[in-house]
Amino acid sequence: MAERRQQATTSRRPTLRMVAERAGVSTATVSYVFSGRAGAASGAGVAEATAAKVLAAAEELNYRPNSAARTIRTGRSGMVQLSLHMLSDPWSLAVADAVNVEANKHGLTTLILADGDWHAALDRVESDVAYLDGVGIDQDAERKLADLVRRGQRLVVFSEHLEPAGFDVVRSDAIPGCEIAMDHLLERHTAIGCLAAEGAVRLAPSQVTRYTPYLEKMAAAGIDVDPDWTVTYTEGQASAFAAAVQLLSRDDRPRAIYATTDFAAIAAINAAHMLGLRVPHDVAVIGVGNTPDAQLVAPTLTTVGPTDFYERQARIIIDRALAADDSAGQLHEFAWSLFPGASTDLDAPTPHSR
Repeated sequence: MAERRQQATTSRRPTLRMVAERAGVSTATVSYVFSGRAGAASGAGVAEATAAKVLAAAEELNYRPNSAARTIRTGRSGMVQLSLHMLSDPWSLAVADAVNVEANKHGLTTLILADGDWHAALDRVESDVAYLDGVGIDQDAERKLADLVRRGQRLVVFSEHLEPAGFDVVRSDAIPGCEIAMDHLLERHTAIGCLAAEGAVRLAPSQVTRYTPYLEKMAAAGIDVDPDWTVTYTEGQASAFAAAVQLLSRDDRPRAIYATTDFAAIAAINAAHMLGLRVPHDVAVIGVGNTPDAQLVAPTLTTVGPTDFYERQARIIIDRALAADDSAGQLHEFAWSLFPGASTDLDAPTPHSR
């Protein structure tokens, strides 16, 4: 009998009914387990032992829930979409990792959108929640957000400018953190250069960007800014590395670098190593973002950012996906602080020169 059953299960795709038979439970119980509600605190959930039997049976049969059927049955897709404007940035990677970990706890699948056209992508694929980190502040972006909300799409938007309007907003204003970074460098240095995103420098005359604190703090300290000590990068670490090499190869190079992202700061440390410069004794480096990669470089990177940002934001995103009803949207604010590393610690032992 067992042999015939095994032959039957391998000849066609396993079904929910087959899992129920193997586990010795009803199809309703199997459905309940795969809806993510097993062990519910209400007392109406499935006992952990029963859920374990169902999951074991599903594993034996190589059963995978039919996502289309689940969507029809529960009104949920089990999908979390992330629109990340720069996938190579350690910040984006940390966001994706944290959300994926939290989503897995609840049986949800994470899908990362590969381009910036988030509105078109969300038009094609239904999800329980979508996270957007590259939303502009123009009227077209606001119109697209309103359209998605009107159609019932749950959203969590990372923005320093937008207000909740049927969607949650995660606000982590970098400017106060950038000011902290400059204050930290100015405690020990006056010859400070800047490694900045091209857009931050280009837009600084008309709006506040991460480049603005560099200009304002240098001016407040009575230090003239050498325009040749500001170098820009476009996208990715390769561009930031090339810009850092350009800056650090100068005969009159700065003795400290304020980088507007952690990945640019890490690129500056790598450029210094290549040029035979000691960090921080020949050049100190500070970054912005408090990404996990700050602890993976030698010397460890001094950075600014919010505390436990990635894990806390991931919980906000998944809570929104699992919420029983649609709320009007909430504002979640994260304050920034300094996270000292070895890249600015001049009191640390001098490493052997290369």
